[in-house]
Amino acid sequence: MSDSFHVVGTSPLLTSHVFSVERRVVEHDGATFERDVVAHPGAVAMLAINSRGEIGLIRQYRTAFDRFCWEIPAGTLDVDGEAVLIAAQREMREELGCEADDWTLLGTFMTSPGWSNQLMYIFEARSLHEVERSPAGPEETSSTVRWFSPEELRETLRDEPAIDNSMAVALNRVYGTFFDGL
Repeated sequence: MSDSFHVVGTSPLLTSHVFSVERRVVEHDGATFERDVVAHPGAVAMLAINSRGEIGLIRQYRTAFDRFCWEIPAGTLDVDGEAVLIAAQREMREELGCEADDWTLLGTFMTSPGWSNQLMYIFEARSLHEVERSPAGPEETSSTVRWFSPEELRETLRDEPAIDNSMAVALNRVYGTFFDGL
């Protein structure tokens, strides 16, 4: 098996305010083929756990599924030059209305490597204190915040048709067997 894959050209297909789609020409063993890729600046997600052990979630409308979804706070790395941790802190203030004194990077994950280059940086945030929430856009301003004990969250997620992958990764990193029995 040869490792001789190289992107030799790209052409834009779509540019939006969040991501772009580009056609990449790939060379392999003297031949070329094309793949369409969603180019994304990356994102952050935070598992916020308060002093009572409760997990902070937001419920917001998601157009792609035309329904409201429970999610951990998250956001796009859309501020030029902003460090990943600073983006996570900003997004948690905006969406959840919290700041944290203790931050742990749980990992960096490829969201869907078959068609997107998006990386998701997932943090655990503890030692929380409330600040004014400052949601942006119609989905966030219409969202609600709720704090769940791990048991309440397991029960709530049992009734969901599908769950956010960032939340699933974060919960499994922190609680190990969070989804056993779901």
